[in-house]
Amino acid sequence: MNLLLDTHVALWAIVDAPRLPAQVRGLIADPGNRITVSAVSVWEIAIKSGLARRGVGAMPVSAEAALGHFRNAGYAMLAISPDHTAAVETLPPLHGDPFDRLLIAQAFTEPLRLLTHDRAVAAYGESIMLF
Repeated sequence: MNLLLDTHVALWAIVDAPRLPAQVRGLIADPGNRITVSAVSVWEIAIKSGLARRGVGAMPVSAEAALGHFRNAGYAMLAISPDHTAAVETLPPLHGDPFDRLLIAQAFTEPLRLLTHDRAVAAYGESIMLF
């Protein structure tokens, strides 16, 4: 299975967060699955890390550190293409977060299965895997 990790899922995977269920850990660890992280997620981490938020919503690592972890884990990296950005326009307005909307558009365009914990993202259909 070709999986695209939502930003929070990618972060939980690299910091070994207890919020990441065993089932999802198994999907990520399965050598039969291709795990992809988007440049969108690295960009989101960079912006939110740069805001230096504390507490809930704080980034556990910098974008540079996250990118290193993603590469060391062997995750495929997905660039942002003009086709991805144009596909955002075709999405219904079920979710307002621009990072999530671009991840959804990438999942549909590539195609990949987007793995998320966000119910609003999951509302976009069968290509989204909610846990």
